[in-house]
Amino acid sequence: VQLQASGGGLVQAGGSLRLSCAASGNILRIDDMGWYRQAPGKERELVASITSGGSTNYVDSVKGRFTISRDNAKNTVYLQVNNLKPEDTAVYYCHADILYTHYDSIVALKAWGQGTQVTVSS
Repeated sequence: VQLQASGGGLVQAGGSLRLSCAASGNILRIDDMGWYRQAPGKERELVASITSGGSTNYVDSVKGRFTISRDNAKNTVYLQVNNLKPEDTAVYYCHADILYTHYDSIVALKAWGQGTQVTVSS
């Protein structure tokens, strides 16, 4: 089982990006999914999360600018980031709580994607 993130890049302040993160493997179910970010010299912080039912939660600094969504049929979570600010510059990581099969077992995994860099110039 793995998460593959994509969509980062270099944008000017006020610009937009769409981050994607797809899970693959022998997946039975994905519960909560989310996006974290880590800026240089700072701790990793939760940016947004979404439950399997679609309930969302955002850190105050991105409310009104970022939108998290998911496509359960594709095991994919998205983060639409609008009106970007230089302080949004960070490596963005996706996360998912996954149940998957491994031979005759069912395994619970807190999976992380590899990170995608978002750089916002002023």
